[in-house]
Amino acid sequence: MRVCLDVQSAVTQRAGVGRYTRQLAEHLGAMAGDHELDLFYFDFKRRGSPFPVSNATFKANRWIPGRLAQASWKRLNWPPFDTLAGTSDLYHFPNFILPPLRRGRTVVSIHDVSFIRFPQFAEAANLRYLTAKIRDTVRRADAIITISEFSAGEIVEFLDVPADRVFPIHLGIDASFAPQSDERVAAIRQKYELNRPYLLAVGTIEPRKNLPFIVDVFEQLKGFDGDLVLAGGTGWKHGPIFERIAASPLADRIRHLVPRDEDDLPSLYGGAACLLQPSFYEGFGFPPLEAMACGIPVVSSRGGSLPEVIGDAAPLLDTDSVEPWCATILEQVERGTAGAEARRQHAARFKWQTTADRTWDVYTKVTA
Repeated sequence: MRVCLDVQSAVTQRAGVGRYTRQLAEHLGAMAGDHELDLFYFDFKRRGSPFPVSNATFKANRWIPGRLAQASWKRLNWPPFDTLAGTSDLYHFPNFILPPLRRGRTVVSIHDVSFIRFPQFAEAANLRYLTAKIRDTVRRADAIITISEFSAGEIVEFLDVPADRVFPIHLGIDASFAPQSDERVAAIRQKYELNRPYLLAVGTIEPRKNLPFIVDVFEQLKGFDGDLVLAGGTGWKHGPIFERIAASPLADRIRHLVPRDEDDLPSLYGGAACLLQPSFYEGFGFPPLEAMACGIPVVSSRGGSLPEVIGDAAPLLDTDSVEPWCATILEQVERGTAGAEARRQHAARFKWQTTADRTWDVYTKVTA
């Protein structure tokens, strides 16, 4: 079997879909065996292979800029993807939408349908694109992979897809997320000038993450003499979030930082007193599991798949009142490392190798 995985999102994105695609490529390559795995991406500026993968072949298109191809697919539904990537038995598109294709079986990853459930949180152009293309995608795809049982149910409900065509496959946690040494934590504190204890929220600064609620909680949190750190890049509609922070009487204790290196994130977790996850909606939710893998406590909302992913390993709260959050955060901070081993064991259940194994099972099923 010859499989072509579109890895363009891994070239252009560090988080979310990009991280998923890269991890999938690396683990599928290691298990491909006698099968052939092609990794397609655009390399108009001729920068070379974007990351190392064993037992796979990078297939770069160096004649068309990726943005031009994307625009042509959106507006003209042309050119066929296989004319750029070559012939394969199966094509896997990990970023929601299936481009035009003349031949071959197809698998598409639809991570969640937040753009349907909460359209007010989506960036306008992306919302128009997904809304225009998603039903054609699910009609044409031979199989749909998603990242949680929760998201599978949403896809079946909102997109009228038969349940037997939707395959929920949990994501994995990288081995770098583990308890951190005092030296590594001290180094990361110095690097980002984190001189006080801190509560941490990790993720793109966008409305779906419900960060103003955490600011509300922080303002009412008595008994924690530290800072609130929001770690992540800026997404769409972030302006009002920063306006809310600037208006806070505790603005000087609320820090926004963008990790300069992915390797910084485990130690950033490791130095936190508690990870806060207030999201309205998550299709999976990396930060709570990453934090638990590092041993630190977590307080989370019940948004989307979070109860499924977190289970009973951390407190789950509604976001209609700040008082329970304040009490629970203080309780978790006071407990400190108590329960850390149970948290680590829970996070250890989520492995990228399992994600790749189950993904390859879908490939086999589709091409049988």
